[in-house]
Amino acid sequence: MSSSGNPLTSIEICAGAGGQALGLHAAGFRHLALLEIDKHACATLRFNVANHPDWSGCEVVEGDLKEVHPFKHPQLEKFGLEPGDLDLLAGGVPCPPFSVAGKQLGEDDERDLFPSMLELVSQLRPKAVMIENVRGILDAKFEDYRHRIVAEIESFGYGFCGWRLVEARSYGVPQLRPRAILVMVDRKYLKGAQFQWPVGDETVLTVAEALKETMWERCEAHGPEGRAVFDKWLAAATRHGGEAPTLVGGSKKHGGADLGPSRAKKAWRELGVDPMGVANDPEDCAPQRDLFRSDGPMLTVEQAAIIQGFPRHWNFQGRKTARYRQVGNAFPPPVAEALGRAIAAVLRPGTGRNSPLDHAPKRVGLLPTARQEAEPALVGQVSFDDLEAAGV
Repeated sequence: MSSSGNPLTSIEICAGAGGQALGLHAAGFRHLALLEIDKHACATLRFNVANHPDWSGCEVVEGDLKEVHPFKHPQLEKFGLEPGDLDLLAGGVPCPPFSVAGKQLGEDDERDLFPSMLELVSQLRPKAVMIENVRGILDAKFEDYRHRIVAEIESFGYGFCGWRLVEARSYGVPQLRPRAILVMVDRKYLKGAQFQWPVGDETVLTVAEALKETMWERCEAHGPEGRAVFDKWLAAATRHGGEAPTLVGGSKKHGGADLGPSRAKKAWRELGVDPMGVANDPEDCAPQRDLFRSDGPMLTVEQAAIIQGFPRHWNFQGRKTARYRQVGNAFPPPVAEALGRAIAAVLRPGTGRNSPLDHAPKRVGLLPTARQEAEPALVGQVSFDDLEAAGV
């Protein structure tokens, strides 16, 4: 289905609000389907992709992944896929089974969807597979499970490109957000090419830089008092001069949204942001609640999305807490884009100026072979002290 003149195709599971989809789309992949079980996230996906020419033909499949057959589902059978047609099967399977914030039951957790992902790989036989999860899956206690996952995918004819810890702040995301990534590619495509992990760069996009425009828009609308709030926030955020702590989506079983556990809240206060909730949208702003607080203004859902690397045009659906949870659980689009470009480089090398790699962002570099061999594949490169119980 993807000759050199056609876009690379993909299907994504556990698509959430579309962070990974946005990034892969920017890397040149055309999504056939986005599979997701959460009704609010599905509404977000539909709102953004339906009738949009750049996403023409993309199906949003709402339902339990365990009940979706790629060749028999009514929304998928129209593509006429045969094993080996699809270029990329991607997704972020649920993280609670491996999160340090939970019991880390792994494969014994009923929410573990790795078996369902492996079943889809066996059915679709895509040219490449990319799976995202929290860093907890790289813990030693899950080493055997990781090996079994890799071994099963290898048995279908894939080469192992690695489990890697990828840090979002290296890709222009103003947030400390490490994610574990597994990439495997059909061995046929590895005969003449080597998958090279993207490494980003050392330049950090600060919270002050990322939120300056939207914070000014919010504050300026409330006259001198609002402008004073902006000045105080900007001074604090500039003085801090760094990225945000990890945003977390939280659980549907527990209250409303806030910006994370105690250490994360402390970091937000140092950035001049009140972390004890999420602000109303600007058009519904209640100044005393949303802006004029002793610790600083609260973030809006849109600002939280900017911290995740989403573009401003991406519209989240649902009530405020549901929208914030979609944002907090998302995969940063710039990271997905970098990984997508690296995968595309293997699947379709040297396709000229029409290649999705021609316009790779300046922040993204490809890891030279020598450094790739020397660099550790698992945890140990980054300090995560301020992620206390954040589910990563």
